[in-house]
Amino acid sequence: MNEPNLYLWVIPVLPLIGAAINGLLGRRFKNGMVSFVALLFTAASFGWALWAVWKAWPGGPMALPHVETVGTWITAGKFSAPFGFYLDQLSMVMVLVVTGVGFLIHIYSVGYMGHEGGYYRFFSYLNLFMFFMLTLVLANNYLLMFVGWEGVGLASYLLIGFYFLKDSAANAGKKAFIVNRIGDFAFLIGMFLLIQHFGTLNFSGDNGVFPQVSQLGVDGSWGWLTMAAICLMIGATGKSAQIPLYVWLPDAMEGPTPVSALIHAATMVTAGIYMIARSNAIFSRSPHALEIVAVIGCLTALFAATMGMAQTDIKRVLAYSTVSQLGYMFMACGVAAYSAGIFHLMTHAFFKALLFLGAGSVIHAIGGEQDMRRMGGLWRKIPWTFWLMTAATFAIAGFFPLSGFFSKDEILAQTFFSPHGSKVLWAIGLLTAGLTSFYMFRLWFLTFFGEYKPDAALGEAHATPASHGAQPPSAADHGHGGIHESPWVMLGPLVVLAIGSVIAGWVGMPAFMGGHNEIEHFLGPVMTANAPLEEVQYSETVPTTQREIHGLEAQKSREELLLAGTSILVAALGLFFAWLLYYKRPELPDRITAKIHGIYLTVLHKYYVDEGYGALFVKPLLALSTVVFWKGVDQGVIDGLVNGAGEASKGIGNELRRMQSGNIRSYAAWVALGGAAVIIYMYMVWHSLTGVAK
Repeated sequence: MNEPNLYLWVIPVLPLIGAAINGLLGRRFKNGMVSFVALLFTAASFGWALWAVWKAWPGGPMALPHVETVGTWITAGKFSAPFGFYLDQLSMVMVLVVTGVGFLIHIYSVGYMGHEGGYYRFFSYLNLFMFFMLTLVLANNYLLMFVGWEGVGLASYLLIGFYFLKDSAANAGKKAFIVNRIGDFAFLIGMFLLIQHFGTLNFSGDNGVFPQVSQLGVDGSWGWLTMAAICLMIGATGKSAQIPLYVWLPDAMEGPTPVSALIHAATMVTAGIYMIARSNAIFSRSPHALEIVAVIGCLTALFAATMGMAQTDIKRVLAYSTVSQLGYMFMACGVAAYSAGIFHLMTHAFFKALLFLGAGSVIHAIGGEQDMRRMGGLWRKIPWTFWLMTAATFAIAGFFPLSGFFSKDEILAQTFFSPHGSKVLWAIGLLTAGLTSFYMFRLWFLTFFGEYKPDAALGEAHATPASHGAQPPSAADHGHGGIHESPWVMLGPLVVLAIGSVIAGWVGMPAFMGGHNEIEHFLGPVMTANAPLEEVQYSETVPTTQREIHGLEAQKSREELLLAGTSILVAALGLFFAWLLYYKRPELPDRITAKIHGIYLTVLHKYYVDEGYGALFVKPLLALSTVVFWKGVDQGVIDGLVNGAGEASKGIGNELRRMQSGNIRSYAAWVALGGAAVIIYMYMVWHSLTGVAK
């Protein structure tokens, strides 16, 4: 019985059509027509994705994974790579998140970007981004995934640098593009290793990568499989902004706010997490690679959280929050809790998109200001934005029963119990949860409570690099006629995202709370299909009776309940200290930072990592390219040869030019001289020939 064709290729192609129409013809369209085209094709893609998921839902007549091959792309000897699309439980989650949240961001953008120049260009780039991201998550082989991988890098460069007349925006786009190329190079090396040992990059099939990997044992050494996993992991650190390649993501705030939401919430930055989860068969057989992933994720989560505590630009706080939350997802994958990582990816898409779009609503309301120290008291003036952002703030802080609690708690629990985890990683993750709660409620109190202070002076010591020297704008200056709530074309998507921020986590409700962790069961077939046999058990003794099994389950439930309670307590402490410092006693932060001024400035300037990278890599490379390659090779050798040949020709020409004097006697002399030379030459030839004859 042949399975129905879902025409999965249509899902990414629809946004591509929208990008092409607006990109080629949008200059002639009015904004309404541009919006119609962009929203139509994005909505159609979302609708097609819903239909495909419904038709392929597990338990139905269609077998998963469902693979559709459109045609052969590359054939070289025994190697071939098709244009193929792959639908299973993991890609179902990803395609719905990308198309659903992406569509909401498109709707929001209609209102937010309505008065911006380059309107058609913005929506063309936005649709192009959707095409590449959907290609990435639906590809049935690593090579086609890499096309989407590089494509989202291109689209992000265009979107981050949308305001290309601003040097900061243009530089941020270049920074994102270049930093990601470092990770992408490692990704390529990883793919080459897979081709060398498996002869293919296809995920499934008789000779696919995953079926062949399933025949291998655990690589406890630093063999080729571990090296391939580490190369893939380095690629993921670039896309998902982990140490040491995280530095591009905060600067991505130079793009329009909807771009920040699209890049930070549902699409580009989750690509690395998705790739590791998709490659779970490889990573689960590479314990060294798993350990590196877990440590990098844990350290990134903590490192970024500390930087988020000191930022004053509302979007940069959310940017470092994103880096930190991606660290959580990385840590989950590193302890082999891939389902927990994807679960947090899904809930994070809702509340982080809501936070960024809510921040955009705040910025829109007060005429473009982004410094939280010039905000305050806005909850009365923009109540819808306030309550919607409140839902997202409590969700990301991990308060029960909002979505962030369930997904973050699942990661912490898996880190605590998993044989690949450790108590140290769990403790650092718990500390990071407290810092997350603190800096998010710091943002909440500074933005919405206290007194509105649009003309607040920013001291030299406390000005962030981004805001240093800025003049305080006012809403009236920007033609907004005072502080006002955003239009419903912007608030509508926020309402939908707020609902997701509240209830999306319920699909992962654990058993000790009366749930069944449906998301883990749903993703289970993908994560266990090619997993190795566990060599380490959670307990040293294997239960043999039903009573022992129930006893161990009850004990684990009590431990999980204790861990969950600890997580909520830590979140509450973060809220308390934020309330104390930024609402009850707002003079305390300045007094505290004055006592630890050096530490504060170090954190404020992001530990001077960008400056360090500039000194270690950027300046030497610029010097090398300037002194050696430009002045030495280009000007000295290449230009020297070309210019030298020209000068030589010019010199010879000058000498020959003197022969053309126009003087008849001079010409006669040259003819006589030439005739004499010919006679001498003929005599020498004759003499040599007669000598040979003798």
